[in-house]
Amino acid sequence: MRAHSRVPAILDALREEQQIDLDAYWVPTPDATDPAALARFGGIWLVPGSPYRSEEGAITAVRTARTEGIPFLGTCGGFQHAMLEFARDVCGFAEARHAENSAGAGALITELSCSLVGHEGAINLTPGSRIERLLGTARTVERYHCAYGVSPAYIDLLAAHGMLFSGHDDSGDVRVAELPEHPFFLATLFQPELHPDGVHPVIRGFAQAVLSAREAQPASR
Repeated sequence: MRAHSRVPAILDALREEQQIDLDAYWVPTPDATDPAALARFGGIWLVPGSPYRSEEGAITAVRTARTEGIPFLGTCGGFQHAMLEFARDVCGFAEARHAENSAGAGALITELSCSLVGHEGAINLTPGSRIERLLGTARTVERYHCAYGVSPAYIDLLAAHGMLFSGHDDSGDVRVAELPEHPFFLATLFQPELHPDGVHPVIRGFAQAVLSAREAQPASR
C-alpha cells in the first residue's frame, strides 16, 4: 500500500536531512504475537494496513511499547489498535473490539460516519501536548486514508485512565491520542507518512525519540 511504499523514502530523508540513521525491520503481525520479537527494538511504528493478518500481533506490539517504555508511533490502523490495547489492558474493557474484525457488542473502533479515505482535514491540537509541540502550531491540515475511528461512547473511559486526546477535527471527533507519561507514545488517525514535503514532524519526533532511547540505553536493545 502507499503508506508502506513511502517508508524507505522517509528513512532516506531522515538520514540525509536530519542525520538520523535508523535501521528498519519489517515484523509481520503474526510474528509480533511473541513479545520477544519486539523487545530488542529501539522503537515500534505500527503502520497502516488493517485488517492486520493478526490482530493479536498488533495488540502485542502496542503493549510491548507501552509497558517497556519503547518509543511508539501508531498511524491510521496503528492508532485504532493502540486504542484497543489500552482499553483492554489498562481500562479493563476486555471485550473491546474493532468493528472491521468482528461483529457484536463492544465496538470500541467503529466505522466513521463520513469516511476519510483519500481526504484531508483540519485538526485542532491541545496546547502543551506532544503533538502540538512537535508541529509548533495549534492547528494543522493532514492527510487520511481511513474509515474507522474511536467510538465517542468510550472516549471518557480511555481518558479517565490516562489517554490524552490531543487532536480533534472541527466537529470535535478524535484524531490524535498520546500518553503524556510515556517517553514517546503517539497515535494519529491521520497518516504523516503521506506528507508530501520531506519528513513530517511527527515522524521526525519519533525518530529522534528512538535515537535518544538508543543512546541512553545502548546495551538494552
